[in-house]
Amino acid sequence: MNKKMTEKRKGARSTKDIPANILDQLNRGEIESVNLTEWLAVDQKLLLENFLLQNSRKEYLDPILGAVSNLKKQTVNTVNQAIGTGILDEILKHNDEGFFSVVSGHTSDLVRCWGTYMIGRNEALTIQQKLEQIQPFASDFHFGVREICWMAVRPDIAGNLEESLSILSKWTAHENEYIRRFSSESTRPRGVWCEHIDVLKQNPGLGLEILEPLRSDSSRYVQDSVGNWLNDASKSQPEFVIEICDEWLRENPTKETQYIVRKALRTIKK
Repeated sequence: MNKKMTEKRKGARSTKDIPANILDQLNRGEIESVNLTEWLAVDQKLLLENFLLQNSRKEYLDPILGAVSNLKKQTVNTVNQAIGTGILDEILKHNDEGFFSVVSGHTSDLVRCWGTYMIGRNEALTIQQKLEQIQPFASDFHFGVREICWMAVRPDIAGNLEESLSILSKWTAHENEYIRRFSSESTRPRGVWCEHIDVLKQNPGLGLEILEPLRSDSSRYVQDSVGNWLNDASKSQPEFVIEICDEWLRENPTKETQYIVRKALRTIKK
C-alpha cells in the first residue's frame, strides 16, 4: 500500500492546463494524481487497458469494459466501482486472487481505488474482514484513495451497523489520523456522494461510541469529520446535537472541541 506521495509537483488548476506528458503518464499508471483536477482527468478505461496489458491480463478487459458501458450514468465514482467490481469478478473466475496485491500496491491512486471495491463488493467477506482489509487503504497518503475506500464499504457498514460501530470505535484510538477519521467519515448519517444511513439520522446517539473519543482530537482532518457528522445529525435531530455540544463544552472546552461544535451547529445557527 502506498503510504506517501512520490510526486512533489504542483498540479494544474484546469484539465486543459495539464501537460500532455503528465496526462499520458497518469493514463499509463506511472504516476499519481496530485489534485482533484488530475484525478478527474484520468481516463479510467484507458488506464485499465494499460494496466491489464502491463500485467498480462488482456482477457479481463472486454468483460470489464462491457460492465462500464452498461452503466446508466458514467461518473468517476460509478466507473471506479464498476472497474473494481469487474476486476474482482475476473480474478474469482480465473482463480487469480494473488492479483489483488498488484492492484492494492500500485503506483496509480486510481488503480488502488479499484482495489477498495474489490474488498467492498466481495460477498465472501464478513463486515469484520472487510474493515480489516480496508484499513490500509484508509491510511493511504492519497486523498482519492481515502475517500473512495469508505464509500466502498459504507453499504456493508450500514447493513451491519451495530457490529461496524463496535469495530470502528476501536479505530478512534489509532495513532494514524487518517484511520481515526475513517471511523467518523464512513458512518456519517448523511455523508457525501453516498446513501444516507437512516438509522443514524433518526437515532444519532448510536454513533457516540465513535464521536465521544474524538471530541478533542488533535487532527483538524478528524475534527472536520466529527463536526460534519454532527451537522448531518442536526438536520433531523437538532435537539440531540445541541445537547451533545453543550455537554462537551461544559466538560472539556478545549479549542479542538470548540472548533468541532462550531462546525456541528452551523446549520442550526444559520
